[in-house]
Amino acid sequence: MNLRLSIQKQSKRLTARDITIMALMVAIIEVSKVALAQIPNVELTSFWIIMFTLYFGTRIFYVIPVFILIEGVIYPFGLWWIMYLYSWPLLAIVVLVLRKMKSAWEWSFISGLFGLSFGFLCAIPYIFTSGFLGAFVWWVEGIPWDLLHGIANFAIMLILYKPIKNVMSKMNRVEKEI
Repeated sequence: MNLRLSIQKQSKRLTARDITIMALMVAIIEVSKVALAQIPNVELTSFWIIMFTLYFGTRIFYVIPVFILIEGVIYPFGLWWIMYLYSWPLLAIVVLVLRKMKSAWEWSFISGLFGLSFGFLCAIPYIFTSGFLGAFVWWVEGIPWDLLHGIANFAIMLILYKPIKNVMSKMNRVEKEI
């Protein structure tokens, strides 16, 4: 059975192999995030969540909470952590809805749009701590960073989509031969 089908089985039971693959996904996301941490609003998290969702389907919903928990342990838990609880799963849901798209340009647009909207999404908890006006001001103040985030996400997806898709497809073919 190939890698993709193995992890996409809709059974409720996870195999040791599934857990291992998901642990590797978390590690890839976390290492990529830490590696680019010094460059503001340039990240591979969006890219990997999109690619892993396309390749492994709903199993991404096991990966995202583990990634978010690790982030909270590495960096002190705070309001940002609440934002992660809904922002990353929302990206995965969007990808699942649009999973039939095949073009690097289309996925670059989605990734860029997510980067542009990240500040808006992150402003939501501020409604409860600072009111609607406070949340709006917080969001507007961050728009230059959201622009950078959107442009970086677009470029990263455009550059890496095809090579990573090819590698994942090759892994799938090799697994079928085994």
